[in-house]
Amino acid sequence: MADPDDLTVRELDSLWHPLRQHRGIAANRPAQIISGEGVHLIDREGNRLLDGVAGIWCVNVGYGREELADVAREQMARLPYLPGTFVQAPAARLAGKLTAMLGYEGRVYFTNSGSEANEAAFKIARQYHAQTGSPGRFKIIARYRGYHGNTFGALAATGQAERKMLYEPLAPGFVHVDAPDPYRITHDCVDQLERAIAREGAETVAAFIMEPIIAGGGILVPPDDYLPRVREVCTYHGVLLIVDEVVTGFGRTGISFAHRRAGIEPDLLTLGKGIASGYQPLAAMVARQEIFDAFDGEAGDLRHFRHINTYGGHPVATAVALRNIEIIEREGLIHRVAKTGEALLDRLRRLEKHPHVGQVRGRGLLIGVELVESHASRQPIASDRSAAVVARCARDGVLLGRTANTTPGFDNVVIMAPPFVLSEEEADVLASTLERSIEEELTKGP
Repeated sequence: MADPDDLTVRELDSLWHPLRQHRGIAANRPAQIISGEGVHLIDREGNRLLDGVAGIWCVNVGYGREELADVAREQMARLPYLPGTFVQAPAARLAGKLTAMLGYEGRVYFTNSGSEANEAAFKIARQYHAQTGSPGRFKIIARYRGYHGNTFGALAATGQAERKMLYEPLAPGFVHVDAPDPYRITHDCVDQLERAIAREGAETVAAFIMEPIIAGGGILVPPDDYLPRVREVCTYHGVLLIVDEVVTGFGRTGISFAHRRAGIEPDLLTLGKGIASGYQPLAAMVARQEIFDAFDGEAGDLRHFRHINTYGGHPVATAVALRNIEIIEREGLIHRVAKTGEALLDRLRRLEKHPHVGQVRGRGLLIGVELVESHASRQPIASDRSAAVVARCARDGVLLGRTANTTPGFDNVVIMAPPFVLSEEEADVLASTLERSIEEELTKGP
């Protein structure tokens, strides 16, 4: 019987890998992964790789959950597909579960990805204002270093220049302000947001979008008063607050949703990744009931949301997501994230004594280690040196992320976001591997 994992050169050469330069790839192909188990990926040669970034921040309940595969098979056999214009039980139940978890009345719109969830939020924000007497409100304010997706609107909101290069001009109407970065920025970023609203003209601003903790842009954790003050500013000026929890939602920071730590409610909330732990492509946009009510109109008019995703709210994906959330709750994984994350952060903060480690920061299992040329200068370490640290970890069996192709000159933050099922022993392997890599790769000198 033929080996299903035995690939021909033609098959291998037909793939266009994302985020990768392909010159010389025949001699340096990415690892071929055969299976996954817990926090580990297993490659063609049988090597076990500790996945310190949970795929792309998403495989929260870990690999190899047969329970989720069984749910998918059962749903496929019963009803493999249905457009969102109909009612099917998994999507309705998941919507109800999400609003119950959030604790406020609202409506859930399902999409395939976080990018699409943010696109839906932008359109809803503009249409909401047009239908509530403020048709001139169209601008979206976002933040430098934030990431909101790869579609034209979501990329226009993204504050990472290297993601945009060669694709511009993007969608118009997007303005950027600084995100709080206590390690590097001393000015008041909420004051800057309020000044931006005033300078643009509040009557032209539809929404402000933000991640509670900037993830791919460097794990930037704001001061505790930042989110409440942002909420106050947006409410005062009639600007909708869009909170992007595509990465942080469903327990990544040691709490169900990161914005709840600040005690605020967004007007629009976007979710993805951990909603189904990567077992199915799914994301969601949640609107407060007041926002939804503005779309109520007479039959035949254009007040309804004229937007649809072919696979949004897919019955298999929503069924898997429901069981995924059940697993997170049943196994107490959010509490585990908080406990494991606190211990891991405490240990990694010892690295700040190293001359090339500027700061270790994060919440839960969302951790960044910023590498610098020196403590005194705080200058980001050269790209090849941060890349060497991550590459050394990979050679030693631990996969970590890095802020590459984001903000020019700031590809110096090593990122950890492992699955929630990370054990104490596996956390020790993750930490000791990074410690050894930093020591051996960065004490050589440039």
